[in-house]
Amino acid sequence: MTTIAVIGAGTMGNGIAHVFAQNGFKVHLIDISKEVLEKGTSTISKNLDRMLVKNVITEDDKTKTLENITCYTSIKEGVSKVELVIEAATENVELKLSIFKELDTHSKENTILATNTSSISITQIASVTKRPDKVIGMHFMNPVPIMKLVEIIRGYSTSDGVTKTVMEISEKLGKIPTEVNDYPGFVANRILMPMINEAIETLYNNVAGVSEIDTVMKLGMAHPMGPLQLADFIGLDVCLSILNVMYNGFKNPKYAPCPLLVNMVMAGKTGVKSGEGFYDYSESRRAEKVAAQFAQ
Repeated sequence: MTTIAVIGAGTMGNGIAHVFAQNGFKVHLIDISKEVLEKGTSTISKNLDRMLVKNVITEDDKTKTLENITCYTSIKEGVSKVELVIEAATENVELKLSIFKELDTHSKENTILATNTSSISITQIASVTKRPDKVIGMHFMNPVPIMKLVEIIRGYSTSDGVTKTVMEISEKLGKIPTEVNDYPGFVANRILMPMINEAIETLYNNVAGVSEIDTVMKLGMAHPMGPLQLADFIGLDVCLSILNVMYNGFKNPKYAPCPLLVNMVMAGKTGVKSGEGFYDYSESRRAEKVAAQFAQ
């Protein structure tokens, strides 16, 4: 396998394109927005510059990585000759189903179709294609160039051969693939999101403040980032979407999103990307200042 396509040039998409291109794959980076494509390739270039400064790569490595990436605004053109497609679009069921119908139509018969979804059913996504045995989940962690884990999710019909191939490809990227089965939230978010939601409930019930909750988890549990800071980093809208998928999938009240989380998303306070969540990012992208709403 030498040529792959990535659908979506946002945070996850450009990160996935980066690691494949850096490891010698030809990458077709696809997005309907030329601006997003330009921003995505610019991000990749900046991240490569950081690696260059740290002597992780050479100038020649950077040049070859960028040369391995070709941008497209058409799915039909971008996927027609590739052997693997990884969809990294917004975490929206209807959008992903629409994309996979199109991928199934325009990609080669033996092309593996993967999704970077963090919670949506692989089996449901596969059901809109004529190749459910070749549909699989590849859930990369953010930031993709740094995080080692790739959660490999088998749908109901995903074949052993496709699973083996995707595991091997992940290893070629220097990642550690971990196979899991197709249930809402998989493993990573089934454990992580209830913890984040409980941290928000703890704040909502006035048990402790934002920085106090994060400090307890960082110093007491050795977490590199507190759950509220992590929620801001992921995006509160994404957290809400994942919790809703799990709540709807399991019909268990323990997955019901905290009302505070729902209100913050409705108010547009989605974390780092909006400039405010549990912390104020107007002056720094670091969680150094608690948002005014939660400041004591």
